[in-house]
Amino acid sequence: MRQITFREALREAMQEEMRLDERVFLMGEEVAEYNGAYKVSQGMLDEFGEKRVIDTPIAELGFSAIAVGAAQNGLRPIVEFMTWNFAVLALDQILNTASKMLAMSGGQVGCPIVFRGANGSAGQLGAQHSTAFESMYANIPGIKVISVSNPYDAKGLLKSAIRDEDPVVFMESELMYGDKGEVPEGEYLIPIGKAHIAREGSDVTIVSFNKMMKVALGAAEELAKENISAEVIDLRTIRPLDWFTILESVKKTNRLVIVEEQWPFASVSSEITYRIQKEGFDYLDAPIRRITSVDAPMHYAPNLVAAYLPDVTRTVKLVKEVMYMSK
Repeated sequence: MRQITFREALREAMQEEMRLDERVFLMGEEVAEYNGAYKVSQGMLDEFGEKRVIDTPIAELGFSAIAVGAAQNGLRPIVEFMTWNFAVLALDQILNTASKMLAMSGGQVGCPIVFRGANGSAGQLGAQHSTAFESMYANIPGIKVISVSNPYDAKGLLKSAIRDEDPVVFMESELMYGDKGEVPEGEYLIPIGKAHIAREGSDVTIVSFNKMMKVALGAAEELAKENISAEVIDLRTIRPLDWFTILESVKKTNRLVIVEEQWPFASVSSEITYRIQKEGFDYLDAPIRRITSVDAPMHYAPNLVAAYLPDVTRTVKLVKEVMYMSK
């Protein structure tokens, strides 16, 4: 099977959907003339023209409002944010309009729209450009939240998001746009709300998503050297969350570790921990443990960036703790 980059997979998803449905269009900062801040939309202006690939001012609230209005009037916009850190300015439209319109209109007016872009940290970018937002947006009823870790999932889930009738928040990572992975030539869709077992195992379940999947899988590789079999689950969708896949894995392994790039308070791991202890308490042989970002803004210094984020070494240590193997 061919291998393409993350950015190419996202581009193919948008191109295929725009060819299939003339209502789909892309708008955002530098998506047209500059071919995208991360070159995700490279060549799309040439193919689809300036009415369907639209450069916007640096005014996230304003152009998000335009896109929401377009969605309410029958179009299917894709809004690209240069980073979700900038998209905080658009939260009013996402929270107060896109997510609530179907309920406020008694089911008469929907808002089929995709908000997508880079999320979380990307190295030495400082406190204002390094926040992961999955848990914040997952706290909003009425929207779906997708956070992808590889090119295959990126293409299949973005196509599903574009076709979905609800507003969708789609989280990527600046650090993964150049990653390569296997992606089929033909069309395929991945259902929203279904997690993926990225690695099967029997001793402990590790749950993660987005670029922290690299940490989870790296930890599983290190644990295998010590004959510890870790099952790794990639959530892919944060809301709706696939509780069933997590619970069935915990029934098998009896232990759960969660790795995420969120701050710890009211995070995705907090919700998973509550739900699994509620529905799977009798299957647990150890307390659920998690590793998150430090409960503080990220700093610029390289040593503090490293200390801030989850890593393989600390994840391995945590797994050994839940297996009562730590010294």
